[in-house]
Amino acid sequence: MITDKVFLEIFNNRIQAAVEEMANVVLRTGFTAFVKETGDFGTYLLSPEGETFGSPLDTGYNLSLGIPAATTIRAIDHWQDGDMVICNDPYTTGGMVTHLPDIHLIKPYFHDGRIIAFGLCFVHSSDVGGKVPGSVSPSAYDIHMEGIRIAPVKLYEAGQLNEQVLRLLLDNSRIPEQNLGDLKALMAALNRGEQRLKELIVRYGAQQVEQGIENLLEYAELKARTIIQDIPDGSYDFWDYLEKGPGGYPIRLRCRMTITGTDIHLDFSGTDPQVRASFNIPTHNQQGHYMLVPALIRYFRTLDPTIPWNSGMVRMVSNYAPPASVLNPEPLAAVGARAATFIRVMDVITGALSQAQSSKVPAAGAGQACIVMMAMTDASDGKRKVGVIQPVCGGSGARPMKDGIDGMDFAVGHLRNIPAETVEAEMPVLIERYGLRADSAGAGKFRGGSGIDLRVRILSPDTVMTARNMERMEFQPWGRLGGGVGEHGEAILNEGRADERNLGRIDELLLQPGDTVTFLSQGGGGYGSPYERDPALVLNDVQKGLLSVEQARECYGVVINANTIDEVFTRLLRGGLHNNGEAFSFGEARSEFEILWTDEMQLAVNAALSSYPLALRDYLKRQTMAEAERRVASGHPVSPSAVPGIMEELRGGIGLR
Repeated sequence: MITDKVFLEIFNNRIQAAVEEMANVVLRTGFTAFVKETGDFGTYLLSPEGETFGSPLDTGYNLSLGIPAATTIRAIDHWQDGDMVICNDPYTTGGMVTHLPDIHLIKPYFHDGRIIAFGLCFVHSSDVGGKVPGSVSPSAYDIHMEGIRIAPVKLYEAGQLNEQVLRLLLDNSRIPEQNLGDLKALMAALNRGEQRLKELIVRYGAQQVEQGIENLLEYAELKARTIIQDIPDGSYDFWDYLEKGPGGYPIRLRCRMTITGTDIHLDFSGTDPQVRASFNIPTHNQQGHYMLVPALIRYFRTLDPTIPWNSGMVRMVSNYAPPASVLNPEPLAAVGARAATFIRVMDVITGALSQAQSSKVPAAGAGQACIVMMAMTDASDGKRKVGVIQPVCGGSGARPMKDGIDGMDFAVGHLRNIPAETVEAEMPVLIERYGLRADSAGAGKFRGGSGIDLRVRILSPDTVMTARNMERMEFQPWGRLGGGVGEHGEAILNEGRADERNLGRIDELLLQPGDTVTFLSQGGGGYGSPYERDPALVLNDVQKGLLSVEQARECYGVVINANTIDEVFTRLLRGGLHNNGEAFSFGEARSEFEILWTDEMQLAVNAALSSYPLALRDYLKRQTMAEAERRVASGHPVSPSAVPGIMEELRGGIGLR
């Protein structure tokens, strides 16, 4: 029970300061650019039961509320003071880890012989082995292709380093020295967290600290429940897609969000089966899992910035992801590119929530965090180099009262830009262009954020580029209440040359000196009718180079001549234009796909697949969809009721039992 709110506010600020300090230790002492520049790491304080009661807001990855750490804690038979456990395996940590590059360290904090709390931190390693530099390939089809797996094991036992465990990790990486540097940064952060917690115990006493931890979690829960009370009870369905799964067919994520009083249930029934690719998220169906709830916790925190940033905010969230689905795969499915799926889950929950709270939720953002990596031998010094060039994100969705943010999607706002000078100093490349992409933002009364325009020139022979999590290359970021869709993404090899070609999604690309790759990322969706946008704001976007004169006229009905608004022609043009104000604008590509593949048709496919062995489901899904499309193209309609028969014919036709 919360009794002393003054103490609780002071205690919360001290905990927040401690985890921010831990995060700054990693930021300032990490070795890889993806850590010290991009900030893909996290530092947390956990209760003895494994709930996150401290998480940074300003530095590093801040979306890990709902970390299911209990399985990892229980995996160690006997914790001692001075222990430090290392792990990166999704299938032995119960969903605490979700792909192999996230190397986690966890340390118990003791007082008088008992555990008061745990410190937890991770870095996204730029390489842990596997089939490609960077360890993440969308086409990987089992986890053994993605790098070394480490189940929870003591790296330090009672303060003594286990050299064999450390050697095992470093020997299976392309960048052992950098990984060691990042690990030491994590160790320093855990030790700093322990120091700060001991200082709190000296100040307040162990009993009050323990009570404060539980009260912080209870207080966050109470404040989140107060917000949920204002959401109308009911069920809200929404779905969205990863565009190109195996066989070229989209992977659908479907959720029914049910509000009952102050509780939220997320039912992902109807989500596609796990795939023979690396888009699966190993949630283990843990309740309030941190890969399923970020859209909700951001909504709570936006409406009430005073909520303590801890896992109390998800205590009232329950979820169900069907076994062997892309959100709850069976071992040993590949999971490396699960970030693409996690981002789309955020869009799905946002879409469901916007039906209940239409005036408080934004349109869809760019919907990707494309991590561009390169590996090569630097001709100038002969050294092998592997590193991140840039996280290529895109614009955020327009808000109900404000434009979207240019160049950064809300879904991945924790990722920082890597300065071009840093990239060029560490890797033999030249950043020829890096700015905002014109005509990419979804039109609206409030426009979406503009996407990114990045061009990289290669300076070293036999350079291998990977670019994971490329999404929204066809299905555009959706607009809200009459707002337009954002522009889809593109990747272009040797732009402007005779051998120019569109690359589509990049998995693994071999490049030579002089080659260039241009990334054009997505703009966010718009919100509200674009014909209600202030013409002066349209002119301002034109003057900034974010919008062409042609798009100003076509999308907004604003006529601009000689850098000035032609008010007469604008008034006449807008008078003849009409916007239907539809709840969601999905764009032509998705609308065409769903002419055949309605919700009912896709539910019928998944229902029929459930009666077949897991090993057949992904294959039968692809074949069934291809056969249905062939029949429709030849003039034979296909209904949901016909799907089971088509699937059985396909199974029998190839002798599968």
